[in-house]
Amino acid sequence: MRAVYLVIDTSSSDPIARIVVRAMAKKPKWLSEPEEKDYAAARSYLSLLLAPDELSEVAELLRKAPDGLWRAKDILRAAQLPLLKRKQSSEVAEKLEHIASGTPLSPILLIHDGRDRLEVADGYHRACAACLVDEDSQVPGRLVFFGASASHTRDPAPLFLRATPAQRAWGGASEGPRGG
Repeated sequence: MRAVYLVIDTSSSDPIARIVVRAMAKKPKWLSEPEEKDYAAARSYLSLLLAPDELSEVAELLRKAPDGLWRAKDILRAAQLPLLKRKQSSEVAEKLEHIASGTPLSPILLIHDGRDRLEVADGYHRACAACLVDEDSQVPGRLVFFGASASHTRDPAPLFLRATPAQRAWGGASEGPRGG
């Protein structure tokens, strides 16, 4: 399936010439490495999920993680995230424009607890845009397995499921503001 977007050329005075039809490329272009801002965004998001010492460890592991390649639809399914459409998210709309213009996108950053929980630490909107273009689009990124079953940690509970002080106040790791 090929998506077609209308792009308005405001540099032309001719009203007919101002409308340019641009066929979107089936495959988004990707940078070879995540950008520094992606690591900062991942750290900001993960600071809501992890204790400070765990956050520092994960941030370092993301930088060292090997590159991987996954289908866009599989990323969203594994992370249990909805596909955001252009009208639902200005960031998805912006990423679709980057794809249409051939501007490379940054690879995504993923964290898995080693059991059943995948977090898109950074790149959710890029994965959505790639999926809208073609659900089988190959999305590059880095994946870190971080948790008891993924490493030799002393605590058998996955790190994402350990109760923080705030969660204990709500009654446990599976309950609280995020829901359970």
